[in-house]
Amino acid sequence: MSHYDSEKFAIEQGEKRDSLNGGPRAGKDNNYAVEIAPAGQSQHVQDAVFGDMGEGGPNYRAVGPLGAFALMTKANIGLGVLSIPFVFMEVGMVPGVILLLVINLIIMYCACIIGDFKMNHPEVYAIADAGYVVGGRFGREYFGLAFVLFMIFVSASGILAIGTALNAVSSTATKHSACTAIFIAVAAFCGFLLAQIRTLGKISWLGWIGLVSIMAAILTLTIAVGVQERPYLAAKEFPTGPWPKDLKITNSPTFSVAMSSINSIVFAFAATPTYFGIISEMRDPRSYKRTMCISMGLLYIVYAVIGIVVYYFCGKYVANPALGSAGPTMKKVAYGIAIPALLATVCIYLHLAAKYFFVRILAGTPHLSSSTKVHWITWYSCVVGSTIVAYVIGSAIPIFGNLISLVGAMIGPSVCVAPYAWMWYHDNWKLNINGRRSTIMLAWNGFLFVLAIFLTVAGTYGAIVAIINDPNRSKPWGCADNSNTVEVPE
Repeated sequence: MSHYDSEKFAIEQGEKRDSLNGGPRAGKDNNYAVEIAPAGQSQHVQDAVFGDMGEGGPNYRAVGPLGAFALMTKANIGLGVLSIPFVFMEVGMVPGVILLLVINLIIMYCACIIGDFKMNHPEVYAIADAGYVVGGRFGREYFGLAFVLFMIFVSASGILAIGTALNAVSSTATKHSACTAIFIAVAAFCGFLLAQIRTLGKISWLGWIGLVSIMAAILTLTIAVGVQERPYLAAKEFPTGPWPKDLKITNSPTFSVAMSSINSIVFAFAATPTYFGIISEMRDPRSYKRTMCISMGLLYIVYAVIGIVVYYFCGKYVANPALGSAGPTMKKVAYGIAIPALLATVCIYLHLAAKYFFVRILAGTPHLSSSTKVHWITWYSCVVGSTIVAYVIGSAIPIFGNLISLVGAMIGPSVCVAPYAWMWYHDNWKLNINGRRSTIMLAWNGFLFVLAIFLTVAGTYGAIVAIINDPNRSKPWGCADNSNTVEVPE
């Protein structure tokens, strides 16, 4: 039986079980669909994705609620939060807070659908598998491509951010210690070393380290901009006397700037597609929704506080990434503290990109859950391939803000919003085509699907315009400092 045939068989079996149980119901505890793997298992566990997991192979079902919280929160917070104060400057403080809340609630709703869909279809590991359930071969290939591109682009953003951090901590006012291209290559290699860990259960500790690291970095930044007399960029232009903060409660950005800002916020909450992999490796997937909602609530509070405080104290002189707003010394400190968090981001996204290829290649074979030669060769090939592609992208678009906006626009809505409206329709609409609630939910999910298309088209336009008009864009594989620490031209 081929991989595609075996996958189809598993889905058909799930649908037969659905029919025997009266059809899938979102939120229902389908015990037939999910087998809970105990911590420190010693017996064989039959998993719908990873097959027979026994002695001698990796335990893919070892993520507890705390580990899942760390992975979900760290997969989001990191790169996106560094652009939030700049977004507030572009659109205004009040619209920025409102946009944060609206997008947070939309993404949270979509993430809830992941939990329901996984319980109804336990054979689903990645968003591409869900695409196969709802759209056949086309759905799998389309969502699989979008998922892989998103994972690798985010990895590229993390690699670029690490290169920027290394530039910042090693530079003086007149020079930086190494070519930026070298720093980016070092970042990619470090990301590979961490991403090769085979299971999320063993990576969850890195999620905690990264979460503490990024929270410490942004807290350091927030305190620094609050106690300093004026932000660094303002001090360069107005070293003494009054300086124009130009703080805007509301603003009137151009269409392209507004769309670029919206998609930067989408990017800040865009870890949704990683949740499929996380819930698939949880010991008890039934705790997924509670863990996810707590994570999303914390994210909104952190983003709003950081955006408001940093923008309030810096005004129009806020930097992007925000860690550069507090001046050379504090920038070095903040970037130094943030490096573990950036490494954790690269690790998680590279790991999930490689794991997608790995599971798809070895699905239905004993090599998936056994430490055979084929298992190791396939795994390392997937990790190396994902790392190389991410490195190339990070080197080709060496301006952090531009890359964040482009990723959030081109791919973010396609993996964070659009698929879940389709999944809801597949599992719910055909079960109850009558009733006001069903009609309202159908209209809501249809709106989300159209919104995703609009954000993709309009946001991509805004991101491309921003890249073209950016006077600070540098050459691919260049040596110029991309942390804006060096004051003299190269």
